[in-house]
Amino acid sequence: MFELICEVEPPTRPDLRKVRHQIGVMSPIADAFLIPDNHIGRATVSSVAVANEVQAMGARGIACLNSRDRNLLGFRRDLLTAAAYGVEQFLFIHGDEPTAGARTSQLTVRTMIEEARATSFPGIAPFQVGAATRLRPIPAWKAEADFLYVQVSYSLDDLLRWRDTVTADIPIYAGVMVLASAKMAHNLAALPQLTIPDHLIAAVEQDPDVGVEAACEHILQIKESGAFDGVHLIPVSRYRQVAARLERDL
Repeated sequence: MFELICEVEPPTRPDLRKVRHQIGVMSPIADAFLIPDNHIGRATVSSVAVANEVQAMGARGIACLNSRDRNLLGFRRDLLTAAAYGVEQFLFIHGDEPTAGARTSQLTVRTMIEEARATSFPGIAPFQVGAATRLRPIPAWKAEADFLYVQVSYSLDDLLRWRDTVTADIPIYAGVMVLASAKMAHNLAALPQLTIPDHLIAAVEQDPDVGVEAACEHILQIKESGAFDGVHLIPVSRYRQVAARLERDL
């Protein structure tokens, strides 16, 4: 089964109306929703709380937690809160540098996985935990996660070459991000870990809707390849257009 995991944008203010709208719009195409954790280096509503909101709307929520912002006690609080809400799935990541304050160094993704594995509550199913990977060899400890999310890529060939090197027997989801504007395309192209074709950047400069079309076509090609268990889709502000396009073709 090919799954589409749609990322939603958690609010930076105490208002859940927009995130509820995102969930409602993308529910026809999404198998689950991933909620980032202070992903822009600014405080957002708790990913666990938003995952609970997703589930209250009848969908599956996956809470992202980063090691940057929490110590062991704070992490145990998050696990306890998730268990109380019935949130069973997590994606653990390192986290980008914060815009305010300092990074905590008590936890790593590896120790978060180990701690979550060691945590149990009577009558509650064990947590399902995932990690993220770039297009490089996977460490053995990451291969023991329940699932892997692969970094955003704009090249099917690069994804397939990497997938041929991976023997981990767990679900693996390719990352797809919509290029919502020419400015966004140039900003992402400046990141060393991302390669965006020049022709795609030029096309988005002429027509921002090309970014939506390219992402949707990329998803369909990944599905057709049969090499991945699904896609982690980051639609950013273009979630309405993406949902309309994929509802027709997926």
